[in-house]
Amino acid sequence: MVAGKMAIIPTAIGFMAGMGFLLLIDIMTPHLHIGATKAEGPRSKLSRTTMLMLAITIHHLPEGMAIGVVLAGAGQGNIGISTASALVVSLGIAIQNIPEGAVVSIPMRASGKSIRKSFILGCLSGLAQPFGAILVLLLATFFVPVLPYLLSFAAGAMLYVVVEELIPEASGGKHTNLSTILFAIGFVMIMMLDYLLE
Repeated sequence: MVAGKMAIIPTAIGFMAGMGFLLLIDIMTPHLHIGATKAEGPRSKLSRTTMLMLAITIHHLPEGMAIGVVLAGAGQGNIGISTASALVVSLGIAIQNIPEGAVVSIPMRASGKSIRKSFILGCLSGLAQPFGAILVLLLATFFVPVLPYLLSFAAGAMLYVVVEELIPEASGGKHTNLSTILFAIGFVMIMMLDYLLE
């Protein structure tokens, strides 16, 4: 563990790694942003419903990682994360998965797929979430010293989703990733200055 004023370094590194990881997935995977009305460039070769399903699936990965991190933190018992906090985070993410599943299922049904197939595809879009949670839990179990990096990694990944998918102004136009990258840099700079100058 890093002590003193340098304790902010793992947080900054983990945060940027989480943002970078989701940025890499965003670049490499053809998908439609949640708030978008149409795909641009080569991404438009996939159907709108397929891209919407990919967007929701990508969105589930950092959520699962956040669940895994808080559960691992609660399991350690000495880093300030209570079991109640871990359960609240898990329950909150589980509840908001209901409308996200509907966001996948309803367009599938409207495009002509059966009710059963639409429901199953909506459920399958959430499979990235337990995968992310289990992956982080396994890492946290064997690599306790990197838990601060994992906590901030999950925070960075979640904030990437917020900026890229839920703030329409940030995801509009040709340079959507630039606004997200600049947000990450600005956030880390303010966080480090706030911590170091207190």
